[in-house]
Amino acid sequence: MTLLSDGELESSPVVANRTMNRERTLTGVNSYARELGFDPVEELAWRGGAASWLDLCSGEGRALAVAATRLPPDAVLTGVDLVGSLGRPPAAPNLRLVVASLADWEPDRRYDLITCVHGLHYLGDKLGVLTRIASWLGPQGLFAGHLDPASLRRADGSDLGRRALAALRAAGFAYAPRRHLLTLRGGRAVDLPFAYLGADADAGPNVTGQPGIASHYR
Repeated sequence: MTLLSDGELESSPVVANRTMNRERTLTGVNSYARELGFDPVEELAWRGGAASWLDLCSGEGRALAVAATRLPPDAVLTGVDLVGSLGRPPAAPNLRLVVASLADWEPDRRYDLITCVHGLHYLGDKLGVLTRIASWLGPQGLFAGHLDPASLRRADGSDLGRRALAALRAAGFAYAPRRHLLTLRGGRAVDLPFAYLGADADAGPNVTGQPGIASHYR
């Protein structure tokens, strides 16, 4: 087993060829609402004021583009993706699509809603990204993203999923196993007792049935 660095991982076939969220829109059959169990716009609507949504691994940004038509013009909508839009980017004055690696990208504000729809499957340091996401939430902000515990491994390749979930729950996260959905309400500092070692791009299928990345920790 060869563990890859973030740079090596991002140029691997599993990550470079991923198609998550390219066609997925806001609501309907192939949608964020279906995958998350709630409509992101409805989650933002009750807040009033300039609501903000950060979508990680946003693909073409289609869900954000639809949300821009349903939210007030002062809403702040940001999508971050390693590849970015492969076609014409959605045109909305309050929507910004960023092409960047989540290994080192940082926002310049806090958000009311942060989503990562099946995106963590393709990241190296999943737990490290989750600790950073927690600090990007506003006081009443909500994070929702999919996590496959089987993709979290110890140095020798054995399972770390149950221990990692216990640490995440102790830090305030909740996990719904049927949806494989991890959530956190309210921004905070999170410190998890794991050190990232690298990623295995040959880990095999994840919960979606597609090839995924195993993240190794000590």
